Amino acid sequence: MIGILSAIGASLSWTYACFIWRSQTNHNRPLDINLIKNLFAFIFFSPILFTLKDFIQYKFLILLLLSGVIGIGIGDSFYLKSLKLIGTRKTLSIEALSPILAAFSGGIFINENLSIKSWIGIIIVSISFISILKNKNNLLDENSNFSNNYFSFRNYIFSFLSIFCAVVGALISRYVFLETNLNPLQTTELRLLGSLIFLIIISRFKINFFIKNLNSNEKIKFIISILLGTNIGIYLQQLVFQNLPLGIGWTILSTSPIFSLFLAKREEGELSKETITFTIFLFFGISLIIL
Repeated sequence: MIGILSAIGASLSWTYACFIWRSQTNHNRPLDINLIKNLFAFIFFSPILFTLKDFIQYKFLILLLLSGVIGIGIGDSFYLKSLKLIGTRKTLSIEALSPILAAFSGGIFINENLSIKSWIGIIIVSISFISILKNKNNLLDENSNFSNNYFSFRNYIFSFLSIFCAVVGALISRYVFLETNLNPLQTTELRLLGSLIFLIIISRFKINFFIKNLNSNEKIKFIISILLGTNIGIYLQQLVFQNLPLGIGWTILSTSPIFSLFLAKREEGELSKETITFTIFLFFGISLIIL
């Protein structure tokens, strides 16, 4: 039950944060946004580092740092780029593919298998996902004008890459939980550290503190998005990886498209009946997997 509730909580916090981060992609590079949000999140959780004084298993330390590089450093940068190109709802909807990859990865690498009922649910999710993507949507640009957004593989590639990186990072985290007694807070901080090292290096040690140029309202929203989407979101995500098999845990984490419907009007205007219908089918498929 802890894992299921954590997954739902992570989806809610991540969905809200994504809408805030997308608004910043109109003015700042996804790489800069990712670096700043991870830097602040790392500072918020920095006291956790003192609990690692007895942590001497360098193998798992390296694995968690690598998980942060792949899942948060690279994956979130691709994710933020996707938010800018295709919007929040469609980026989150593409995550419907991640349970398939997570289920296969869990089965191949750590011997976690799903039932036939779960695979039926995955098929329903996949069909719903494809139907949602086929619908045209409109996105608000930086001048608050609606622009048509049609399917383009070039625009969607960043979402698929972010899924791959996220699942690889999750797989590593799940393996570490199975092999150690580390808690979710400790693994969260180490993953954030790994992502920071990577992002600072590829930024050539130049940090763009764009947050100082935001007005007071935007600063508050951005800080809240960091606390929800990065600190609380990753912590809850780690709780999921600790308590649930990778395929099932990631499937529940993929409920974000459902929650995004409540906020999508701010980016896309009125949603079509087809989009709402297939999103409900997507939710049904996810429910079938976990029940």
